[in-house]
Amino acid sequence: MIECFIKQYHMSPEYITLLSLIIIANSTPVLMRLCFKNRLNTAIDFGATLADGQRLFGNSKTWRGLAGALLTTSLAAWLTGYSAWMGGAVAMLALLGDLFSSFLKRRLGMKPGSMALFLDQIPESLLPAIVVMNEFSLGLIEVIFLIISFIVIELLLSAIFFRLGVRKSPY
Repeated sequence: MIECFIKQYHMSPEYITLLSLIIIANSTPVLMRLCFKNRLNTAIDFGATLADGQRLFGNSKTWRGLAGALLTTSLAAWLTGYSAWMGGAVAMLALLGDLFSSFLKRRLGMKPGSMALFLDQIPESLLPAIVVMNEFSLGLIEVIFLIISFIVIELLLSAIFFRLGVRKSPY
């Protein structure tokens, strides 16, 4: 199936660019934590809890990470010939997907940083891919393959970041 996809769609430059932008958006907050340590790490939810007693998102979702992802993804989009606005949109959509995952994990009673395979990867790749697929000239099959590619790459990057001491856990 993968070989058939590659032959048919040749992994277009648009596909590679969108996948790269989503990866940048999702990796930047982790790298921001490494660079800034405990500085500028205000939680997006400002510590708010819901009736279930759980945080809305948790401490790992910060304004620093959001700002860094918006800036780096906007710059990367501009460098690849897309508008900075498009990069910002991809970053915002990816991080909204990530916040959605965190929200669900808190409602399920999962601890911050715990792994929820697919729940941790699909929303943050599906949301931007679906919303901007026309701007990147992608069809539905390419979007599905992009999500699968993101899952594999994100799991590999997480393991690498853990081995390098960038991440606290290997997922």
